[in-house]
Amino acid sequence: MSLTKTFQRAAAASAKPPAPRKKRLPPFSIRLSPEERARLAVEAAGAPLGAYIKAKVLGTPLPVRVRRTGLAVEDRTALAQALALLGRSRVANNLNQLAHLANVGALPMTPETEAELCGTLADVQHMRRLLMTALGLKPEDRE
Repeated sequence: MSLTKTFQRAAAASAKPPAPRKKRLPPFSIRLSPEERARLAVEAAGAPLGAYIKAKVLGTPLPVRVRRTGLAVEDRTALAQALALLGRSRVANNLNQLAHLANVGALPMTPETEAELCGTLADVQHMRRLLMTALGLKPEDRE
């Protein structure tokens, strides 16, 4: 017997049969008029239409949508709004300007007031970093 045949027999003897594949059920489709689809979209209130229809048909609650970060979409929305408000309020910028004026001597400050301003600025920067981390974003260090 040749080496090739010996190898092929050994390979065939040790080969495992392929695992049977699970058959997926075919998708169920439904035709809707534009008015019906619009009505369902309004009722779904931003949830995926397929998930909403499935929950409504089966009588189950709509599942909480979770992203890769592990946060529900609603949580991410709230965190993003808080981060936007923090940025729009310009609190960090105003505190930074006050601290700068205190450092250059253009604003009469006591050491206690200057320390308080610097501490407040650090707190705001820390809140921003925490919010960005909670959103799954990488905060840049500008300190």
